Amino acid sequence: MIKAGIIGSTGYAGGELARLLLQREDVEIKWYGSRSYIDQKYASVYQNMFKLVDAECMDDNMKELAEQVDVVFTATPQGLCSTLVNEDVLSKVKIIDLSADFRIKDVEIYKQWYKLEHGSPEYIKEAVYGLPEINRDKIKDARLIANPGCFPTCSFLSTYPLVKEGIIDPNTLIIDAKSGTSGAGRGAKVDSLYCEVNENIKAYGVGVHRHTPEIEEQLSYAAGKPVTISFTPHLVPMNRGILVTAYASLAADVTEKEIRAAYEKYYKNEYFVRLLEPGVVPQTRWVEGSNFADVNFKLDPRTKRVVMMGAIDNMVKGAAGQAVQNMNLMFGLPENTGLKQVPLFP
Repeated sequence: MIKAGIIGSTGYAGGELARLLLQREDVEIKWYGSRSYIDQKYASVYQNMFKLVDAECMDDNMKELAEQVDVVFTATPQGLCSTLVNEDVLSKVKIIDLSADFRIKDVEIYKQWYKLEHGSPEYIKEAVYGLPEINRDKIKDARLIANPGCFPTCSFLSTYPLVKEGIIDPNTLIIDAKSGTSGAGRGAKVDSLYCEVNENIKAYGVGVHRHTPEIEEQLSYAAGKPVTISFTPHLVPMNRGILVTAYASLAADVTEKEIRAAYEKYYKNEYFVRLLEPGVVPQTRWVEGSNFADVNFKLDPRTKRVVMMGAIDNMVKGAAGQAVQNMNLMFGLPENTGLKQVPLFP
């Protein structure tokens, strides 16, 4: 039995973690952490948990939590996890951090984009970027996981094979991404109000979105050289989902068959990455509620570019599901344990 604790359990990602873990017979959630709802019944915050969870919300006492559980998920705002991590904690418990605190290896870049002082920079090098499709072996032996961001997950999986194989010039890469409003979190914000979002679509964080350096860093590892991209996210009036449409110039003349072979090389044996049939475009409705990432591409010989496309559920593969996928690897379990949910439709 894996004993788990969730700090930030009343946010959207924390609630999704609870939903996924409660379905398992081999996991017990011992700690529902939430600063905002201490001593309140968890089921009073999320009524869907009525009769399923009898626990009350607790604080974020990492020292005490580390004595009680095997793994801690921190689904908290940027900056908190790095202040809670220390050697005493890491010697007792595995940590999967869903914030950005340990994703970026250069602490100065983290400070620049997140406008925060890092609480424990000594652990940045040790932390493993938790994208199983590329870091599976490192994740298995890790004690601190930096769970990837939702936009970076979809952007990377959509473009990785062509960057890795040198089929595109990565510095010509333009990523257009669209997300449902759950990606903005559960906190009250004017821009997330129903009347602000409904019947509307808008770009935001243009040129300055904080997921940009994370995407660039991971693509740089794939390319073997520094990569600079243009990344623009958009907010669309739906609860869940991310759709990425990326464009890049070809580095050499290739056929559609050769491009498809590159995707198959990296994803043929990946349970959660589904390379779609030719001509089928990814859609968020076909991955909703699941840990799947649907990807495909379209060669455009006229412009000598390729269009790369991907869709994920931002709350599952983009957050909680990927965190559970990482937990499975860390505890020697089949990667898809507890994550075989068929996408919801309608």
